[in-house]
Amino acid sequence: MKRNLALFVIGLLVLMPVCAYAQAAATTTAAAPAATTPEGKIFGVYADKRSPDNHYIPSGWMGDYGDIKMNDQAMEKPHSGTTCIEFTYTAKKSQNQGWAGVYWQNPANNWGTKKGGFDLTGMTKITFWARGAKGGEIIQKFTVGGIKGTYPDTAVVEFGPVELTDTWKEYTINLAGKDLSYISGGFGWVTTADLNSQGATFYLDDIKFEADSKMKPEVKQPQAMPFYVFSDKSSIKNHFIPSGWMGDYGDIKYDGGSTEDPYLGDTCVKITYSAKGAQGARWAGIFWQHPANNWGAVDAGFDLSKAAKVTFWARGEKGGERIEEFKIGGIMGENSDSDTAGVGPVILNKEWTQYTIDLKGKDLSYIIGGFCWATNADVNPEGATFYLDEIKYE
Repeated sequence: MKRNLALFVIGLLVLMPVCAYAQAAATTTAAAPAATTPEGKIFGVYADKRSPDNHYIPSGWMGDYGDIKMNDQAMEKPHSGTTCIEFTYTAKKSQNQGWAGVYWQNPANNWGTKKGGFDLTGMTKITFWARGAKGGEIIQKFTVGGIKGTYPDTAVVEFGPVELTDTWKEYTINLAGKDLSYISGGFGWVTTADLNSQGATFYLDDIKFEADSKMKPEVKQPQAMPFYVFSDKSSIKNHFIPSGWMGDYGDIKYDGGSTEDPYLGDTCVKITYSAKGAQGARWAGIFWQHPANNWGAVDAGFDLSKAAKVTFWARGEKGGERIEEFKIGGIMGENSDSDTAGVGPVILNKEWTQYTIDLKGKDLSYIIGGFCWATNADVNPEGATFYLDEIKYE
């Protein structure tokens, strides 16, 4: 009897760590609390590898995620501490998106499907340090919040584009006046192959939310003119992303860095439309959007109310190519464009020709669809190749 009791006790001692491990594992895999309130005036996203002050996980890889490599314990000249985060973006378009980015999420891989956002009420800014490996690397935007889904973030704030230097520089995103009561997407970055045709390597360090009483809410101002949609392939002046492929999108080939006789600068946009009817629509087009793939789901419109016109240069490869419409605005959805305007049909010349979309009397206070073209197989039965350059609001 005593021997059996002893064996029973030993068995309990052996099982106790196993049960404790199982309980810990269950706690780890369960959904995080709906919201937790940060203590103090600083709430860290990344301080150092394995720092207890780190919150959020850089798990939300987007776009051409195969083009991204991350080292979150890089020891090459960190801004502070012993490590920083190194990102390498190859711009090879592994998933054929032409852009890539990373979201820091809570919990990992949370695209709004489960509770887990932090309550960051009281925080008025996020600061971070960044540098490029060579200098000149361009990040299209840094962002806080913006995750949708069943449990959406209560705010989205974007900052950029940013051209990095080869030395550490601090950047600040103003969050004053924003509803930060639920943020599961704590921080993120996005860039494009057009902005970094040779790829980019850059470093981030000391990413943290701060409660700074001196920060005041930003008043949204109309954008200064000229406001470019496309200037040159790697120009920091570019806005909007040619992500809204429509109709027979399989019939379209897009080259945002063509060197075939650009109108101005080093590159222009080359578009080839095959008219083969890949999706059976017999028409095709592209919308330049902000941000990428935004059909009105994201509140991110530009105030372009200072613009009186959009001008752009276009030419056909042979001449005679017909574009049914060039236009701006017109995207509908939860966050719709405030107006739309266009010109067409347009019969292209073989030589560069400037075209104008008149914006007088239009409400341009909120534009996410910055530019668009559309054509069809009926007017281009053999397809069409054409070029665009210097697309801008003036």
